[in-house]
Amino acid sequence: MANSVDEVILKLSTAFNRIFNDFKGMYLFGIHTDGEIHEDEDIELAGLFDIEDKSKREQIWPIIGKIETEMNVCIDFYPYTQESFKKDEEIYEEVMEHGIFFDKNGKKQI
Repeated sequence: MANSVDEVILKLSTAFNRIFNDFKGMYLFGIHTDGEIHEDEDIELAGLFDIEDKSKREQIWPIIGKIETEMNVCIDFYPYTQESFKKDEEIYEEVMEHGIFFDKNGKKQI
């Protein structure tokens, strides 16, 4: 099992940077914003890209699955463009109120 949520985010960011040149970073939201791994709870992440489409999602899901298996975690990952993210009002509002942004290199932004 992963030691921390930061470790999971760093691994995801590294993988996304290798494959996508338009990855901008991701927001962590939900119960894991305390940085701890909570068993039986999914790590909720909203990833930002310049382009988000079916082709990109087909490349993202195997990455997520591999990291989930390697680190023994469950990840709910929502890929967005900045525009589509703002349109998903329910998630956008929660993220803006309680979320934590990690840049494309997996560094927490304060």
